[in-house]
Amino acid sequence: MREFENERFTGERAMFAVKDVKVTDCIFADGESPFKESHGIEAVNSSFQWKYPFWYSSDIKATDCTFFEMARAGIWYTKNITLENCLYEAPKGFRRCDGVTLKNVDLANASETLWFNRNVRLENVVAKGTYFAMGSENIYAENFRLLGDYSYDGCKNVEIHNAKMLTKDAFWNCENVVVYDSYICGEYFGWNAKNVKLVNCTIESLQGFCYMDNVVLENCKLLNTTLSFEYSTNIDAEVTTAIDSVKNPYDGSIRAKEIKELILEDAFVDKNKTTITTL
Repeated sequence: MREFENERFTGERAMFAVKDVKVTDCIFADGESPFKESHGIEAVNSSFQWKYPFWYSSDIKATDCTFFEMARAGIWYTKNITLENCLYEAPKGFRRCDGVTLKNVDLANASETLWFNRNVRLENVVAKGTYFAMGSENIYAENFRLLGDYSYDGCKNVEIHNAKMLTKDAFWNCENVVVYDSYICGEYFGWNAKNVKLVNCTIESLQGFCYMDNVVLENCKLLNTTLSFEYSTNIDAEVTTAIDSVKNPYDGSIRAKEIKELILEDAFVDKNKTTITTL
């Protein structure tokens, strides 16, 4: 493996198509696509300060690195990339990649980040930005924190543990989602999604859980949740708190400490298809 230490690189494609290279304490300054078409790269304590650092690459590991704001659209069409202990300030990162692992990573400007990827693992990741992870599939996240609306739109096969998410319109148009031991705050949770399960979660959501199919809540709290479950099917909800209002669920079972307002309109739903139980 060739090694480079304490060097500064400029100009377009500074290391185009290199293989089996390690860079330590290096700076990749102005110059697009420094590692385009590269394979078997290890970067340690290095900084990426310009656009498109890793495109069409594979087998990449970056540790203790910094991706500056101008490293925008930085990692696209790449396979098997791991970032550990990194600060990633650039937007539009990780597009159409396969095999993305982020450990102890701060995504400070995560707008339009992690789009259309496969096989993603997030461990102790903090992200701030809208439309996070749109269209991605096979995602596992643990100790995940997000501030940004419209997250996980159109995702498939998602498992999340111990998350805190402030996000409007989370999990729209999704399929096969399981969330454990998490807090989610935002309006319109989960519309048009199917096969969604929440376990030991706290959710605050105006008009949450509407137009969903096969939605399961186990031992969950619903705070400030109004007009919920509208036109949803196959509901199995166990809620340990009061629900402010439930409106026109199609069918299933809703068990809650209290339902402050129950709206069942004969013109739109058959009220006999939903079992409502309060403690």
